[in-house]
Amino acid sequence: MSKLGDLGARLHRGEVGYDFVKNRKIWYGLSILITITAIVGLAVRGLNMGIEFQGGAVFTTPKNTSVSVSQAERYAEESSGHDAIVQKLGDGSLRIQVAGIDTDAANKIKNTLADDIKIDAEQINAELVGPSWGEQIANKAWQGLGIFMVLVVIYLAIAFEWRMALAAFVALIHDITITVGIYALVGFEVTPGTVIGLLTILGYSLYDTVVVFDSLKEQTKGLTKQTRWTYSDVANRSINSTLVRSINTTVVALLPVAGLLFIGGGVLGAGMLNDISLSLFVGLAAGAYSSIFIATPLVADLKEREPAMKALKKRVLAKRAHSAARGDTEAQGGDEAYGDEPEDAAPAVVGPRNQPASRTRGRGRPSGKRR
Repeated sequence: MSKLGDLGARLHRGEVGYDFVKNRKIWYGLSILITITAIVGLAVRGLNMGIEFQGGAVFTTPKNTSVSVSQAERYAEESSGHDAIVQKLGDGSLRIQVAGIDTDAANKIKNTLADDIKIDAEQINAELVGPSWGEQIANKAWQGLGIFMVLVVIYLAIAFEWRMALAAFVALIHDITITVGIYALVGFEVTPGTVIGLLTILGYSLYDTVVVFDSLKEQTKGLTKQTRWTYSDVANRSINSTLVRSINTTVVALLPVAGLLFIGGGVLGAGMLNDISLSLFVGLAAGAYSSIFIATPLVADLKEREPAMKALKKRVLAKRAHSAARGDTEAQGGDEAYGDEPEDAAPAVVGPRNQPASRTRGRGRPSGKRR
């Protein structure tokens, strides 16, 4: 077995692990800092909305145009009086975007560009986009996002409970805010591809969260009937038991997206790939982070506000303190020290069940010399 596979097996059995829930205030603080940065970037710089949302014209020059990107940008701004966005495509052609112009202005700009670049005007392909079409896209995107959020909350409230639904909702808002804020800070153009990518990453984010919640739901059945573990203990072990799986799925998903973003958009110059790949890359990373560091610790916080869970935590801590006073180090979280617990509390135990097998064998083994 590989080292990673061995680590995953040990995490699943509870032999090793990191206390994510105990250090939740650190993760909350880090997320708040990142979220505030994203919001400030959004407020200060705003989003660079694509021409599909603003309306305007897109001009595409022939292949292997000799004019540079900076020259084409200057020509377009001088001829239109508006800011222009110029991208060099993989085949050497230029894609020139000018927002906020109508059909008559587009024809004049096309002719002026042809004179400046010294080519025939017929060689420049011009596409007009109306602002009403972009507004319809934006409205549909908001509607889709709202419907998705409502359905997610309803599903999780039915399948699990309202606390888990609330935690998952907070994690999704966290992921969306960070992704949108990164777009504002980086200055990438927001296009329909960006919206598609944003809606796609919500599913990935929810997937990891639901995997941990499902494990947590199973492991907390009959939890109040024992005094081995608090709810936070079991929540932490649920995270650890699915940790390697979450990391593997995230890395596998990020690799092709990274190829689109850094190789396709950066090296090959296919700038339009950046629209969808950046939202996918940031969203996948943020989703993996929120499912581990935000959603489950938040559920533990909400759950331990219940009177039953408060009483359970008090009993567990009291028993551990009593065991520590007796010098019984195994009782600080080990299973052997709790052999007096009822059998129906077994599902609450996550990790290895190191029953005192040696003692059992010792009862059946003959002692002393044979007579």
